[in-house]
Amino acid sequence: MFENYKVFKTMFAGRELTVETGKVCGLANGSCWIRYGESVVMVNATASPKPRDGIDFFPLAVDYEEKLYSVGKIPGGFLKREGRPSEKAILYSRVVDRPMRPLFPKDMRNDVAIVMTVLAVDPDTQPEILSMIGASVAVSISDIPWNGPIGGISVGLVDGEIVLMPNAEQRAKSDLQLTVASSEKKVVMIEAGANEVDDDTMLKAIMAGHEEINKSLIPFIKDIQAQIGKPKFSFPSMDVDHDLFEAIKEQYTEKVKYALDTDDKNIREERLQPIKDEIHAQYDEQYPEQGAMIDECIYKLQKFIVRRWLLDEQKRVDGRGMDEMRPLAAEVGFLPRVHGSGLFTRGQTQVMTVTTLGPVSDSQKLDGLDDEDMKRYMHHYNFPAYSVGETKASRGPGRREIGHGALAQRALEPVIPSVEEFPYAIRLVSEVLSSNGSTSQASICGSTLSLMDAGVPIKAPVAGISCGLITEGDRWMTMVDIQGLEDFFGDMDFKVGGTHKGITAIQMDLKIDGLTPEIIKDAFAKTHKARDYILDEIILKAIPAPRPTVNKYAPKMLNTKVPVDKIRDVIGTGGKVIQKLCADFEVKIDVDEDGNVFVCGQDLEKANNCIAMIKAITSPPEIGAIYKGKVVRIMSFGAFVEIAPGKDGMVHVSELENRRVEKVEDVVSIGDEIIVKVLDIDNQGKIRLSRKAALADIEAKKKSDNA
Repeated sequence: MFENYKVFKTMFAGRELTVETGKVCGLANGSCWIRYGESVVMVNATASPKPRDGIDFFPLAVDYEEKLYSVGKIPGGFLKREGRPSEKAILYSRVVDRPMRPLFPKDMRNDVAIVMTVLAVDPDTQPEILSMIGASVAVSISDIPWNGPIGGISVGLVDGEIVLMPNAEQRAKSDLQLTVASSEKKVVMIEAGANEVDDDTMLKAIMAGHEEINKSLIPFIKDIQAQIGKPKFSFPSMDVDHDLFEAIKEQYTEKVKYALDTDDKNIREERLQPIKDEIHAQYDEQYPEQGAMIDECIYKLQKFIVRRWLLDEQKRVDGRGMDEMRPLAAEVGFLPRVHGSGLFTRGQTQVMTVTTLGPVSDSQKLDGLDDEDMKRYMHHYNFPAYSVGETKASRGPGRREIGHGALAQRALEPVIPSVEEFPYAIRLVSEVLSSNGSTSQASICGSTLSLMDAGVPIKAPVAGISCGLITEGDRWMTMVDIQGLEDFFGDMDFKVGGTHKGITAIQMDLKIDGLTPEIIKDAFAKTHKARDYILDEIILKAIPAPRPTVNKYAPKMLNTKVPVDKIRDVIGTGGKVIQKLCADFEVKIDVDEDGNVFVCGQDLEKANNCIAMIKAITSPPEIGAIYKGKVVRIMSFGAFVEIAPGKDGMVHVSELENRRVEKVEDVVSIGDEIIVKVLDIDNQGKIRLSRKAALADIEAKKKSDNA
């Protein structure tokens, strides 16, 4: 029945990789199942037969679909089915999109969709890597024009050793989470999170991944394509009319040069608009219904001018040197009431980050395919229209916003203190106030300022910077701190976040077919020097160290650990004990399954008293210790005092005061809170208490302190 069914196998990073085609999804332009271990991903690539009218870009859609049945889970919520993609699914879609997109024909306008569906997940493999490989296979064997193939790989750093395609145990202790995509000759995509890894080690890890892809995947995919690949279809080129472009170039080059030659984005737009109007007035009648092509010619002319300036004259639009950054500024603590605030400005790019601290129970609950179910540190990034001078309604975060927020989060994650060191949930919100390039890296800088202002004891400050690239044949040059125009017309946006010690995050976006090791090494050197300058001269001069305490408006968090078998004592039957503690001390209490207890409250003294009470509940009373207890019962010979829920002792009438007491009721009543000292605990666990001894000890301490 399945006469076209084919199975292809190869060894990849020490394990067998299998590609199956021809059995399912016969109507897609290209389709495959890819297996690695017990993970299975299905990839389908389709293209529209005709170009989409009225657009000036290549319409590619890449979707990574998480199916919870792949890990044996039933979705949560009322509907019990998968809904909108999770943040991780969006990030994985972007990781595949970025290396695939530059290799499609730039003048094609046919819609192309790549859908990667995760069918089964083995925790020791990463389905997003299989998705990238599967996408390369599916498009390569399809009739869709594409200049592939590429391959993808995950690289770790375990105990100082580079590990290819690390398993779950290795990933848990790895100092590096690196994804590399490459073609036969060049690296086409880098995405990394790292625990302050140095530049040389990072470059070695990247090249180790590239070499494995080149050895195992590229020949494998090329062989599959040679055996079953379809001939590529032809398409009407949407490249600009050469004669029209040359005419506009000859007539308007000097005017456009003048318009571009400024460091102010607003002035540039003001200068360009009348030129655009003049060009349309001259050519609209000659080229009816070709307004988009005329706009493309104007864009192409700007790109030509900027690239010639950079390559031939080493001239940047705003007059800076190649290694020179725009003017920088930093400020902290400018917002009242919030827990921490930081403002970072780089030229006309400006980002404000606000920190909010909360109880650990405020951590985000995740419902995905991996083992992570809670996220304690959250970073959100907003890019409103007004930041680029546009007028449109806010529609919530798009893929770009989610990606930039995740990049900033990844850069700062290695320096966030553990929950034991700092028992808070942490949320950062980066608001882009003005944008002229590199807002994600400004978010990293603004977030460092905000965290330190909030009193979060980060392990080291982190800065972010981007590096651009212009290529022409074998010629190339890099420039640090690219602004918007250099990003639009350049070939690369190489973003690096890190501390003085090393790299914490990388994201590389390319518009060309890849990078050589020399270009990557040069980008590392430029970004390292730049971030050192930002840290020393800007961030640490604005705030030299994290504030010693959290903001007065932040909740006060304390934590302790109790034996696991004592958790039930803290909670009590039906939650009575924990509810009473929350009410008595005006706090919120969270207890996890390992016995970690987190107490959150606005009043530090009450939170400390709550911790003391929890310790009293879970620890046996100590002879000589002083407790604050409540009178729960009165007898003729004394009073019973509860020193912790479920634990009480007896204060004999003779131990109530320094003087003789006739009746217990003359000194205490039921419900009174009194200070008592443990005198003795007998073999049956009965506790003998003394108010008289406790008062004497307190008085003696006062005299000692005054002396």
